[in-house]
Amino acid sequence: MKLLDKYGYKPDESAVAAALETIAGQVDALTTRESLLACFSLMDLTTLNSSDTKASVQKLVAKVNDLPGRYPDYPLPASVCVYPNFAPVVAEARADARLHVTTVAGCFPASQSFPEVKVLESRLAVRGGADEVDIVLSLGDFLAGDEEAASAEIAAIRAGVDEEAAACGRSVVLKVILETGLLVSADKIAEASLLAMEAGADFIKTSTGKVSVNATPAAAYVMCEAIRAFCAATGRKVGFKAAGGISNAKDAMGYYLIVSSVLGKQWLDKSLFRLGVSRLGNSLMSAIEKQTVSYF
Repeated sequence: MKLLDKYGYKPDESAVAAALETIAGQVDALTTRESLLACFSLMDLTTLNSSDTKASVQKLVAKVNDLPGRYPDYPLPASVCVYPNFAPVVAEARADARLHVTTVAGCFPASQSFPEVKVLESRLAVRGGADEVDIVLSLGDFLAGDEEAASAEIAAIRAGVDEEAAACGRSVVLKVILETGLLVSADKIAEASLLAMEAGADFIKTSTGKVSVNATPAAAYVMCEAIRAFCAATGRKVGFKAAGGISNAKDAMGYYLIVSSVLGKQWLDKSLFRLGVSRLGNSLMSAIEKQTVSYF
């Protein structure tokens, strides 16, 4: 728990539970059209299916391209998130470069392979057009107590991504997925958060969406507190991404209020906050329009 001592942060689970109870009681009252549109702008629209094809990815991007014409008061989602081999498909199909290309990489979702393979896949994602790369913390190393190996791997991927991005004349965002549902305790979630941020993560992310327990409000709250502690110590703002099982507007607003409560309104921007979603888009649109919408 050296990292917790270093940053002077230890989760207080009873305080977290009390804060979450208060936030849950505020969701309905604080849900407005404006806040729902804000959540829409924070979405990483995600398709990570074994059955994904070039055509299915193009179809999803086409729906985003059509949004300004059909819903002119809506913001664009932050990005479309796909497997790394589809990065060129999204990059070519998008009509607006403000819609980022996000890819998972680093042997997602298990992160069980050679570090060299993870670095290479992340590099190839950037070469293919990824603006953002989401990797998974090496849980095998972290849970075995080898924090140095887990940290070194993130740093190596960070260096590879940055070198590849520089060769392309741009910068790339690196998000590190902690897979919080497998970390068991709040202390472990906090420790993994601080480790990932120290190693160079631009964002820390809850989950892959591929395990039995994915994003939870409690994990999100602890991660946001760790971000706050890290920022206080270093001056560097790190983003937060909730992903996995976020399927309705009420869920989205819950995470929105957690981020606002712990980190402040300055974090309520796509540069520092994301919602990783495969099903949420229609739910948000239905809540905004106050009728059932099946757009995505």
